[in-house]
This record gives sequence, structure tokens and C-alpha cells, in this order.
Amino acid sequence: MEKEELIRQKVHELYWQQDINCARTTLICLAECFEATLQEQTLAAAIGLHGAGGYRAQCGLVEGSLMFIGIYGRMKGKTDRETARICYEFADCFIGKFGSLKCRDLRPGGFREDDPPHACETLTQDAIMFTYDFINIHF
Repeated sequence: MEKEELIRQKVHELYWQQDINCARTTLICLAECFEATLQEQTLAAAIGLHGAGGYRAQCGLVEGSLMFIGIYGRMKGKTDRETARICYEFADCFIGKFGSLKCRDLRPGGFREDDPPHACETLTQDAIMFTYDFINIHF
């Protein structure tokens, strides 16, 4: 199965069967794609990283990706400075592709009680695929 289809299926499963947020979904999908092990503590740290717990701040898709780039950078022997530079470039490229780093821009409706569940599923799939491609180019 190609990575894009694997990511689409995994996002759907994590959202609809486990009700996992976008940051943790991003971490889990990227870890699977790059054969990385995630510690439970890392996943716990990402619990509130979906726009700062729904506050509509920095998007969990960005935060989860940046967390994974840090994990992967360490796996690949990058220095902290090199990893930080890659994170900066990722943010710049993410804005170029999606227009913003913030939930309030990426998910204009915000987080209301009457929102349909997992309104960002397609965006999540696209952002994780973007991050997968970015990592393959930069590592």
C-alpha cells in the first residue's frame, strides 16, 4: 500500500475509532511511516495540542509535525541547531502550502459544540502527507 493511502486510512481510523486529536494523530502516523517508536509520555504531552486545547491557536498538525521532526532529527543524529533550522523551514513551507500555522485560519469555524466530528480529517491527511514528503526531502 502506498504511503498516501496508508496515511488516509490511519487518520480515518485514529479519528473515528479512537477519537485521537490531530497532533497525536500526526505523531502516530509519522512514527509509523518512519518506523520510529513513540513513548507514551510523548503522546500524553500532545493531548492538548489541537489549537491549544481548542483555543484555535497554533494548529496541532503543525505542533505534531514539529515534535516528530525533533524526534526524527535525534534519530538521524542531527544537532539541536540543525533540527531547529529544519523546523523553521518546515513552518515556512507549511505556510506556503496551507496559508497559516493557526487553527483559527486553517479551521475557520473554530471549535463549537455543533461542529461535525473530525471536521479537519481531509486537512489532516493532506498535512501529514506534506510533512512526510518534507521529511524525506530534508533528512
